[in-house]
Amino acid sequence: MTHDEEKLLRRAIALAAEARTGGDPPFGSLLATADGTILAEERNSTLTDRDITAHPELKLARWAARELDPAAAATTTMYTSCQPCGMCAGAIARSGLGRVVYALSVEQLHALKPPGRASAEPPAEGPALYAEARVPLEGYW
Repeated sequence: MTHDEEKLLRRAIALAAEARTGGDPPFGSLLATADGTILAEERNSTLTDRDITAHPELKLARWAARELDPAAAATTTMYTSCQPCGMCAGAIARSGLGRVVYALSVEQLHALKPPGRASAEPPAEGPALYAEARVPLEGYW
């Protein structure tokens, strides 16, 4: 990691601190061009917005999908205070961002949480009704 990339990652950490000061969970992210120009910044706002999807990574992925053409998105880097969750990782992949650089891993994050605070996956069942479910998809791609 270069000195300039470290500065961008430190800015993402500062955004996380700002989110916490504002009453939200401490997560922050920014999106930068290949030369390090910051295009957009976001903080977690899940509590103040009363929106469980208001993660900074998801907000930036949505912004990039709206505002950048695919070629430009592919050259960007998201710098984020923590490794994106599954929801955000899916949005990042669909938005076509070039890469993600994070400060804390999911494992490191969970180690910082008190016992019993980890998110549990709900039980899931499927696949089911393949013949019916495929009908709306046929010919889409």
